[in-house]
Amino acid sequence: MRVLVTGTEGYLGSLLAPLLLADGHDVVGVDTGFYKYGWLYHGSPRTPETIAADIRELTPRDLAGVDAVVHMAELSNDPIGDLIGDVTYDINHKGSLRLAEVAKAAGVQRFVYMSSCSVYGVADGTVDESSPVDPQTAYAHCKALVERDVAPLADDGFSPTFLRNATAFGASPRMRFDIVLNNLAGLAWTERKIAMTSDGTPWRPLVHGLDIAKAIRMTLASPREAVHGQVFNVGSEENNYTVREIAEIVAAEFPGCEVTFGPPSADNRSYRVAFDKIREVLPGYDTDWDAKRGAAQLREVFERIDLDAATFTGRGHTRLKQIEYLLRTRQVDDQLFWTVAP
Repeated sequence: MRVLVTGTEGYLGSLLAPLLLADGHDVVGVDTGFYKYGWLYHGSPRTPETIAADIRELTPRDLAGVDAVVHMAELSNDPIGDLIGDVTYDINHKGSLRLAEVAKAAGVQRFVYMSSCSVYGVADGTVDESSPVDPQTAYAHCKALVERDVAPLADDGFSPTFLRNATAFGASPRMRFDIVLNNLAGLAWTERKIAMTSDGTPWRPLVHGLDIAKAIRMTLASPREAVHGQVFNVGSEENNYTVREIAEIVAAEFPGCEVTFGPPSADNRSYRVAFDKIREVLPGYDTDWDAKRGAAQLREVFERIDLDAATFTGRGHTRLKQIEYLLRTRQVDDQLFWTVAP
């Protein structure tokens, strides 16, 4: 299968693409290159050909001969949505919908979209794919809008699938330290202290990047009729944690790390997620990683590369800082298109 993956130079894409190549797929990547600066360690020796392009500018010609698109190249995360909300909607909603339309026009048969459990927002009890969505941020709202607008494109020749990933964690060559478990692990290593500004009571589901890659690989390998137009939560019930539990698990993997908590937070996002459907529809799917194993993996990586505080806090591994840098230095314009070099 010829698979086009957007975001191959990102946190998840750098994990996924080598695995798809190992599965025997013909893989081509697309990446705008915002995060080239963010290598943490040497990754796979085999990476796909990658087109340097913005998803907003791809044409059917770029997708000629492609059997499946895995789309994960969007602006992430909530702080970027707060900084440039209009551009977030332009890329994450309009750009993703346009990409699906371009893919369909090019004859692409499958379109696997990286959505998020953040669409659930604030929820009592446990939510599943049939639960109402309640997005609280621009990032989450765009995910819900893409699901809503791409779903009607499904027909006999175009089959979208929506993977609502839990919050990702774990080591990646294109590391991110602005997601909860990774950030706490970095604090535990560089400061030997995790000082929470909240009481840590909200619930968050977690999923390792490699378990997200597994879900994508199994989706591509599944019969079309099994995944056509379907929404799947990606993760496992065992990886529903409170933020307090995540902090305590991480601290336990870093000897001498102290944990403190603050008052209740104004951020009321909290949701526990059910993952029965993906296991039922994709036989054999289960997660290989939990928070404890992920924290231990990160500790081993930090030891091997001798992670320092400057690297941990630098712009290479924090999406907001890198985007602010590109805007400040005018390497991108206010719509996040690359400017012409002088």
